[in-house]
Amino acid sequence: MIIWIASYPKSGNTYIRSLLSAYYFSKNGKFEFNLLKNIRQFPDESFHDKKSITYDDAVKKYIPAQKKILESKKASFLKTHNILGKYKNLPFTTPEYTLGIIYIVRDPRNVLVSLMNHYSLNEKEALEFITEDRDIHQKDEDFSNYAYLSNWSKHYESWSNAKNFRRMLIKYEQLQNKKYETFRDLIVFVNTILNRTERVNKEKLIKAIETTEFNVLKKKEKNEGFIESVKNKNGNTNIFFDKGFENKWENLISSTSINTIEDRFHKEMTKLGYIKKKK
Repeated sequence: MIIWIASYPKSGNTYIRSLLSAYYFSKNGKFEFNLLKNIRQFPDESFHDKKSITYDDAVKKYIPAQKKILESKKASFLKTHNILGKYKNLPFTTPEYTLGIIYIVRDPRNVLVSLMNHYSLNEKEALEFITEDRDIHQKDEDFSNYAYLSNWSKHYESWSNAKNFRRMLIKYEQLQNKKYETFRDLIVFVNTILNRTERVNKEKLIKAIETTEFNVLKKKEKNEGFIESVKNKNGNTNIFFDKGFENKWENLISSTSINTIEDRFHKEMTKLGYIKKKK
């Protein structure tokens, strides 16, 4: 069955994947980029025998691909940016195939800044990305990795309100302010849904945390490169681990964008504590 590591793009998914891969797929907790191969992205062409030539064709393959994973009788971590919902009445997943959900959410004002850096977007383009219905895919000739996002608030609501699923919500900001406690609770959650009875290996967890510190990953990318980095409009590779916790939206985006995001997503941002309730 599947343990989903889900998030809207640029919300800390790779950070969580790095920690989990270091803890569960290494001997001593030391992280290396090649460990990420144990946590694949879904949807992806590697799950299909044939190309998907349309969006509809790709979505029809979601459940059959997950059925194959279920038949393997092994628990699998999978990364996704897809909304938890239906596309033309076809579900993304169901409790039948899902063991649990780890959902990472981040202040959408900082998501906006990261989208600008990652996809080489200007502020207007990034604002449209986060506030409008959106999908993503990498190859025009093959839609096998097609993912439907919707907008930031609908994405968050779809996963955080998922009924009949065991789930854990992690705020990106916790990874800075309460790193050890958050990762410890994450390991406890995963062990619980896997029916593992062993206690958290503190030494291994600390090693995993130390070797996945943002500055460590940033330096590692500079020295080794990172396969998940994307090319910008000029054909150059953008830095994947760019600003991290130093991403301060207050100094980087206009008041117009700030007001638009806070107005559009007021309910969700208030619920998450990103903005204060209006008196």
